[in-house]
Amino acid sequence: MRIYTRGGDEGETGLFGGARVAKSSSRIAAYGDVDELNSILGWCAICAQGEDLDRLRRVQALLFSIGSWLATPSTASSGTRAHLPAWEEGSTATLESEIDAWDDILEPLKNFILPGGTELSARLHMARSVCRRAERLVTAQFLEAEGEVAAEHLAFLNRLSDWLFTFARAANHAAGEPDVTWQ
Repeated sequence: MRIYTRGGDEGETGLFGGARVAKSSSRIAAYGDVDELNSILGWCAICAQGEDLDRLRRVQALLFSIGSWLATPSTASSGTRAHLPAWEEGSTATLESEIDAWDDILEPLKNFILPGGTELSARLHMARSVCRRAERLVTAQFLEAEGEVAAEHLAFLNRLSDWLFTFARAANHAAGEPDVTWQ
């Protein structure tokens, strides 16, 4: 399989199922931001080990699944849609339980905190901000084309930004680095 196809040389790209859309469409922007988030999580993974690395890889796989669903219009054939990855039930609940576990060991927030501290924490904060942008674009795509985005994907992205924020704080805590508070 070649990496280049020349199919997008005039500003369009193909979706799963064969439909073509402008590269500037909100659908392409939405799954492009999900892909960017996934790339940043790969960058975060360089600084992670053990369970933290496993968590990041799990979330990367889920983001890849969301991207494939975003790249497939509801008008795609049932055969095309049958090849999409099944969504892992409980994925959002898993994020919530991890947030709760981290919150149990972290000092309660009394101030806004600035992104930073350890390198992993700073990278996770960058991922959080990209996650928020991805969520905004996926939500816009959902509102523009009702039914094109699964509600569980929206919920997952919403919770994921909270997870990334709390993970960043937990990374600082694990390294003995205090959060950088906004004064």
